[in-house]
Amino acid sequence: MSYPKTLQFRSPGRINLIGEHTDYNQGYVMPAAIDRAIRFRLESNGLPHLARFRSEDLDASFSANLKNISPGSGWENYLLGVLHQLELRGIAVPGFDCTLESDLPVGAGLSSSAALECGLAWGLNQLYGLGLQPREIIELSQAAEHTYVGTQCGIMDQFACVMGREAHFFLLDCRSLEHRYIPAVLGNYKLLLLNSGVTHSLATSAYNQRREECAEGVALLARRFEGVTSLRDATSAMLREVIPEPEKVIYKRCRYVVEENGRVLEAARALETGQMERLGELLFQTHQGLSELYEVSCEELDFLVEMAKQYPGVAGARMVGGGFGGCSLNLLREEAVPGFKNAMVENYRKAFGKELVPIEVALGQGVSEMSVS
Repeated sequence: MSYPKTLQFRSPGRINLIGEHTDYNQGYVMPAAIDRAIRFRLESNGLPHLARFRSEDLDASFSANLKNISPGSGWENYLLGVLHQLELRGIAVPGFDCTLESDLPVGAGLSSSAALECGLAWGLNQLYGLGLQPREIIELSQAAEHTYVGTQCGIMDQFACVMGREAHFFLLDCRSLEHRYIPAVLGNYKLLLLNSGVTHSLATSAYNQRREECAEGVALLARRFEGVTSLRDATSAMLREVIPEPEKVIYKRCRYVVEENGRVLEAARALETGQMERLGELLFQTHQGLSELYEVSCEELDFLVEMAKQYPGVAGARMVGGGFGGCSLNLLREEAVPGFKNAMVENYRKAFGKELVPIEVALGQGVSEMSVS
């Protein structure tokens, strides 16, 4: 079998309608790939052990010896981590050149990290016929972020990047990885992102700490209840019995996750039955939980959601992504979009002296090939 010498493809970001911080707790999520993406150009360079990378957006380049992969710094590690994971699996990759361009905002909670990881793994698989199945690409990319970046992320972002379907969300069980696609039929409602401009770095934030706090809660539950291996197995009553003081940090973290799993399942039913107002209420509830119980919001995101609550035509809003910055996701009537954008930009500038960037996205396909020009 012959393989292409040059490959051009897009690796998308994602939004998550609902189900934040539940993926690493083996819970439920409802993400989708979006039409904003990192565009890759991969070429075999004929050099046995040299990989050369170029980011047009950053105006930056670096090279890697494929026989001696080691961590670098910053954005390099998302790519080097993938090469390291291939090496660990005994998969030898010939030399290649990789050029990157993107319209995906970094640090906005749209998972540019998974787009980098999955894009490189998918592209090398196509370019050199490595024989990797989609699930292997997903798990390999997740492991790259764990090891070379240091963020102990769940599997949602990588799964959405690879498995996304145009104009669909999907309900994903992060324990079994069973999933079903749900058409994004919103009626006269639209989804709008508002980028706060507050960037985050999950590896240096409290993200890993939240994961550890959830694990501590699971350990407490497992001592009392047989068969508990994750917060997926817990109920609110079980939490109250094992961690009786609601003000305790561990209780707050676990309560959020248990309640969020229930919201995801209800949101799937609301989407499938066209109950947009109920879906919006669930989004507001999720944000309250993320802000007050999980404590991963920030002043700017809380402001955006509170302002959205007061605007006619908005059904719901919440922060999206790992937290500590990034975007709010807003579900609102289509006719309200222009006025809402203008009002939010003006109010945000007055409150924080910063520019708010509205982002309209469509739900797109997972990582996929483009024609070579």
